Amino acid sequence: MDIRELEIFLTVAELLHFGRASQACNLSPSALTRTIQRLEEKLEQPLFVRDNRTVILSPAGERFKTYARLSIQEWRSFRDSLKTEQTVAGTLSIYASITAVYSLLPQLLESYRSCYPDVQLELRTGAAEQAVAQVQSGEIDLAIAALPDRQRSTIEFLPIITIPLIFIVCKQSAAAAAPLKGGGLDLSRAPLVLPQTGLSRRRLDQWLKEHRITPNINSEVSGNEAIIAMVRLGCGIGIVPRLVLE
Repeated sequence: MDIRELEIFLTVAELLHFGRASQACNLSPSALTRTIQRLEEKLEQPLFVRDNRTVILSPAGERFKTYARLSIQEWRSFRDSLKTEQTVAGTLSIYASITAVYSLLPQLLESYRSCYPDVQLELRTGAAEQAVAQVQSGEIDLAIAALPDRQRSTIEFLPIITIPLIFIVCKQSAAAAAPLKGGGLDLSRAPLVLPQTGLSRRRLDQWLKEHRITPNINSEVSGNEAIIAMVRLGCGIGIVPRLVLE
């Protein structure tokens, strides 16, 4: 097996989606599938458990993920040690949510890659609320995340975009006819679908407190995708970052 095969495997292991991974690796879905199959044949173990809807790592895949990451890091460190001091090279690890990967990273990294072609980018995905902790622990170099309420002095924060929170409603649901107050939405009566935790919830709670509004919370769920699904089912009015819908 070669480094390229390991990089392809890690991309699939991070995204857990063969279609998205093929786009990220600039490969056709069939070529990516053949690469994974070759690795599985060499290891004589399945690396993924997959059906028509889901993809997860097998126990062997979890172990191989650790091996692949360490092998790639060692290879890049060795290769970088051979480069001249004038060359900007190395590995830049980036942590972001799936939404940020598709909506923000392409524009942010396009000019960076053209300026520093010898820098290898290592992408890790996960929950947005874990981004700052990942940087703080030294697990990754850079994260794309909402600015926290308290900015730690050991981390440098650079604002890149302002994303508003917006209310969403299914047009066919009863919530679409939510009570109005003074020409606007009456949040004390309208049924709301809110995130259980996270920065969006804290910002909304603070705003409601400042305006002395006691919300009518119908459901509390985990994740923006769950909020959108509940709204589509007519369970109420949700609140999500606008970026999620773009």
